[in-house]
Amino acid sequence: MSTKEYNEWIIDFYKKRGWYDYNPFIRTCFLTEEVGEVSRAVRSIEIGRDRPDETLLDQSVLHNNLKEELADVLDNVLILADKYSITLDEIMQYQIKKLEQRFEE
Repeated sequence: MSTKEYNEWIIDFYKKRGWYDYNPFIRTCFLTEEVGEVSRAVRSIEIGRDRPDETLLDQSVLHNNLKEELADVLDNVLILADKYSITLDEIMQYQIKKLEQRFEE
């Protein structure tokens, strides 16, 4: 699946469940929550959680959890962008241009 196809698929998925209807301010709160979950997933991989009430998880489980949380962040970014009529391609092109101009060698 291409990034464009995924972008369209996730927007449709969210719309079918009524999740797309949340306004951008609320969506940003969801994004912030998911970024925190990415932080927790990375911490678990890198230094562990050191909690006696939790069992140690296999690295493959931790890695899959990180993929899940990164996907949740991506989904929220795509939905926010769509609400402002910004495509993933536009975001990527904008970033490439910005970085090339900023760090010209």
